[in-house]
Amino acid sequence: MASPILRPLSLGEVLDVSFSLFRNTFAPLIVIAVVTSGVPQILNLYVEASGGPLENPLFWLGNSAVSLVLGTIGVGATTFVISERYLGRSLPAGAAFGRATPYFGRILVLSILAGLAIMVGTIFLIVPGLIIASGMLLAVPALVLEGLPTGTRALGRSWELTRGLRAKGFLTVCVAIFLLIIPTMAVGFLAAMLSGAPSEGETPLSLAAAAVVLSTIISPYVYVVITVLYYDARVRKEAFDLEMLAAEMQQD
Repeated sequence: MASPILRPLSLGEVLDVSFSLFRNTFAPLIVIAVVTSGVPQILNLYVEASGGPLENPLFWLGNSAVSLVLGTIGVGATTFVISERYLGRSLPAGAAFGRATPYFGRILVLSILAGLAIMVGTIFLIVPGLIIASGMLLAVPALVLEGLPTGTRALGRSWELTRGLRAKGFLTVCVAIFLLIIPTMAVGFLAAMLSGAPSEGETPLSLAAAAVVLSTIISPYVYVVITVLYYDARVRKEAFDLEMLAAEMQQD
């Protein structure tokens, strides 16, 4: 296994290291993404093609509930896979699901609290909402990688870790999302051309399916970036690199 990259990273280095991690963990990340995101989205397309939620209310509600559960667990499982690779180890998708499942409730509560806080901050002024979002950026990695007991503890931990680093974290994630938008637009444009002119107000099924496939493939990259930012913050604020070095020396 490659040695962990435990040193302060610039914005460009965070993106570069994240891409390398994404490439090296592509197989387990895609398995997780397909199970937790791709399949529910495909089923949702089926609902839409069959007349929409009003025509299939029970199926739509069931798929929405399953999507919520799987998506929440998938975030934790993805974080575990990335973290292990970043530290020079590997973790199969099945083992990652096993680790993440006990955190389902805590991740869900964390997501709800963070969403409400960001929404309130955005309603009053856009800037407070962005500050809150930046401060909560590392909450999921902090929760699952440190085994914190509650979502609120994870939010507080993220707020501490991002102090002085929020602008960098927010900008890095924005750049990562922008890099993902480019291929999404390209594939969407190509699918639209191949599918012909749709009826007014309708989205071609081929275009929707292409968007699902592409988002399933590339969306884990954002979680990779967030996990790398988490370790970068710990290296800068808590000398995590020295902590890991000491642990390795004790093992030797």
